[in-house]
Amino acid sequence: MQLQSIADIARKHRHIFLSPHFDDVVFSCGGTIALQASCGLHPLVITVFAGLPPANQPLSALATAVHQSMGFGHDAREAVETRRREDARALDYLGADYLWLDYPDAIYRGNPPHYTREEELFSSIHPADLSIDQQLGQLLVSLSEQLPDTVWYAPLGVGHHVDHQLVCSAADRLVQRHANVKFYEDFPYVTRLGELERRLHEFGDTLEPAYVEMSELLPLRQEASQMYASQIAAIFGDKESMYKLMDEYTHNIRPVETVHLERYWTPRYR
Repeated sequence: MQLQSIADIARKHRHIFLSPHFDDVVFSCGGTIALQASCGLHPLVITVFAGLPPANQPLSALATAVHQSMGFGHDAREAVETRRREDARALDYLGADYLWLDYPDAIYRGNPPHYTREEELFSSIHPADLSIDQQLGQLLVSLSEQLPDTVWYAPLGVGHHVDHQLVCSAADRLVQRHANVKFYEDFPYVTRLGELERRLHEFGDTLEPAYVEMSELLPLRQEASQMYASQIAAIFGDKESMYKLMDEYTHNIRPVETVHLERYWTPRYR
């Protein structure tokens, strides 16, 4: 079910997933969400960079290239509306509630654009975007005060996409308050050799793993993921490759017969 505002978040939402973009949480945590929904736990996905760009906003060269890779034209609002429909379909399928915040995706931010080349999306955060970190952090702290028993799921930031870095940094405000925070492995970035270890090292090796066994629900994660039709070719090549990569990665976390896991990283509080 779609929530219309922050005010709609209720105490029943004891598991809140922070998704930078529309697909990130389903790609990374779809099995956990399906498991929670099947138990009546009302998981909630908050997608941060889900805002509609201004009408008739011209696309930068980078945004144009990204649109082309997803099969979109030059209308940014139409592209985001399509991605919202994909997100609603996938999360309805998994049985999760969801809320879209109004921050625009990195490729739409700034005039002139904050990010002009693809490699800049996986590098340092533009100084003008640091206000998003602060605002989002304040929002999460406020919600945490209202919902002290909530478990928070945030991107670890594997791969260093600037939007993932921003959400991860904002979630650190919750860590500082000793909230129950679990950092999820950004899929498919986490499948790249050495990327997980690099990110954990950046955390000072202060995180320890926790596991969710979701073997029987892996097909639901895969089926929900393929509902992000605009993303499959650009990210995975095709549906079959996505299914295979998800199958192999979730099995190789602990390669025991037919076991499939999703792994989270939790702070060691003192």
